Amino acid sequence: MTKKLPVLVTGGAGYIGSHAVLALKDAGWPVAVIDNLTTGFRFAIPDGVPLYEGDIEDGALLARIFAEQGTRAIMHFAGSIIVPESVENPLKYYHNNTAKTRALLSAAVEGGVPHFIFSSTAATYGIPEVSPVTEDCPRRPINPYGMSKLMTEYMLADVAAAHPLNFCALRYFNVAGADPQARTGQSTAGATHLIKVAVEAALGKRDSVAVFGTDYATPDGTGVRDYIHVSDLAAAHVLALEELIARPSASLTMNCGYGRGFSVLEVLDAVDRVTNNKLVRHMGPRRAGDPDSLISDNKRIKATIPWVPKYADLDVIVGHALAWERRLGEIRGES
Repeated sequence: MTKKLPVLVTGGAGYIGSHAVLALKDAGWPVAVIDNLTTGFRFAIPDGVPLYEGDIEDGALLARIFAEQGTRAIMHFAGSIIVPESVENPLKYYHNNTAKTRALLSAAVEGGVPHFIFSSTAATYGIPEVSPVTEDCPRRPINPYGMSKLMTEYMLADVAAAHPLNFCALRYFNVAGADPQARTGQSTAGATHLIKVAVEAALGKRDSVAVFGTDYATPDGTGVRDYIHVSDLAAAHVLALEELIARPSASLTMNCGYGRGFSVLEVLDAVDRVTNNKLVRHMGPRRAGDPDSLISDNKRIKATIPWVPKYADLDVIVGHALAWERRLGEIRGES
């Protein structure tokens, strides 16, 4: 039985971070959150979980948290995630995702925190030449977002080689869905994730859904992606932490996905099925840099940790996202 060490979750009021907080709390781990609430929401943090409102660049605050909470592991979700914005404002991404992580790592080394889980991304691969994508595929990011995450992976490896700290970098594919009990979900206004956009449209919050590109080398001409339920992803983080604690001299890099893909049109069809309605779809040109298909090879994660996804069903993912979107409307007092 793994000893449940106190965990600090950065960005724990955000989408994926708040699900990790729930997964840790549900499993009995002592957990605290640091979040500057620029894109996170106080309501996403469960009762009884300490929230430190502040920035991961604030070394004095981090030292106080480590002392007060006895922090022995960090799950790091804080950062900026919008790819087009990273192209328009690269310095924001190299600051928020790379420089601030350097400050967080410096505080972790100074505070003797031995375990670090990093929220990385399939964007580190750029446009891969093969699909499914293994962890050993060349990493050639095509935007500052992917590069800022890859730079952090290199930084983690160097820090782990020099200090008594091990890490796990989890490269996410397309994260979707919401907590099955509707305790948290994707709450950011103006989100760009397809399933979030589609369920907003299904509830009348948008007029239509844009389909970017119908001429890809895929069965129906639209881009194919590997959609992973956010609660399955959160469970993978907890299991990865157990592995780091059990093997303190080992560090890990693993893809997080289901190993199968769905096209944009298949996702929209699923929303139509779940809602028994028909979304208005507007076909448009493809966006620069979007690969035809991006699917994970997940053999490594399944061989390394006892991860068995519970929600690997597109209609279930859509149903949970839809339930959260309705709940979010109640929270915000929308009609």
